[in-house]
Amino acid sequence: MDDRLRAVNADERRALRDRCRWVHGPGPRTPGHELARVAAWCDANEVSFDAYGEGALVQDFEAQVAERLGAEAARFMPSGTMAQQIALRVWCERAGKRHFGMHPTSHVELHEQRGYARLHGLEATLVGPAGSPLLAEHFEGVAEPLAALLVELPIREAGGQLPSWEQLEALKTSVGESHTKLHLDGARLWECAPFYGRSYEAICAGFDSVYVSFYKGIGALAGAMLLGPRDFIEEAKRWQRRCGGNLVTLTPSVASAAMQLEERIAGMPRLHGRALSMAEALSGVEGVSVLPDPPHTNMMHVFLRCDAEAAQDARDRFAEARGVWLFGGARPADAPGTCRIELYVGEAALEVKDEEIVEGFRAVLSAPQA
Repeated sequence: MDDRLRAVNADERRALRDRCRWVHGPGPRTPGHELARVAAWCDANEVSFDAYGEGALVQDFEAQVAERLGAEAARFMPSGTMAQQIALRVWCERAGKRHFGMHPTSHVELHEQRGYARLHGLEATLVGPAGSPLLAEHFEGVAEPLAALLVELPIREAGGQLPSWEQLEALKTSVGESHTKLHLDGARLWECAPFYGRSYEAICAGFDSVYVSFYKGIGALAGAMLLGPRDFIEEAKRWQRRCGGNLVTLTPSVASAAMQLEERIAGMPRLHGRALSMAEALSGVEGVSVLPDPPHTNMMHVFLRCDAEAAQDARDRFAEARGVWLFGGARPADAPGTCRIELYVGEAALEVKDEEIVEGFRAVLSAPQA
């Protein structure tokens, strides 16, 4: 298929998707609608533009999130990629070593083109098996001392798995006793509280620094926050400027996050419950398996006994016929003749019945294979 035809098909697919009710993701939205919501909220709250991250809106929001997570200080940054690389840089420089550890499926390793090495000269050790949360026993098996250990909660590439509370506490204790700094990749931290049944402050306790995202579970336009001790955040601010992240204004992104943070957090238990019921319904479909089962968060990976390309074509046909968009992309799984999809259960999935989802996946599995 030539590039021009592929682009046309992609545009048609997006148009089809946006006409449907979504099982995966937040549901369709338009820039005009989202920007209008932000503008209305700013007008209602008499928001003024910040100047390079300094202003009442930004500082108040940083203080709000810091208090919720039990941190001394916080800094809003334009992206999580920037925030996490800065955190690792600061901890490594303070330790006088360039070596840190992280899970093999960390976003820092898989999706950032090794920015930690190319931009910051850092070295990484991959800790633990790809299919399991990072545990104390994995950390204790690393021979070389690490300046910092990055831990992702939950692990996206393993279906949103979380360690048990006892396993998480054991990891915090083990890392703390080694004097290694413990950094939390909390890109999906907001989704963790229903599983643990504890506050975000309790979950973050024992971590030396924390990153959270606002465009994923919160649904903001963009943006992230780095949290930790006050002197750590002051140093991170300098690196933010050096990395080009001190934008002339952050107001649109901050307002988009601030106006919906509490409402989205309050809705997480309901979304987790929806994921549980969806997984239970899918477990009755022959040729379908879910990881983890039951889901730890409102996210799961679904394995289908069919070809990835055939699954996507069948998804499109079901969307045309029934107006339901089942999932995003499909990719080959490890077992021959199977594929893996990711389901992130957002508010849109509350409008789709389990019976429709089961019907859709049965249609996908019965489709002709490539």
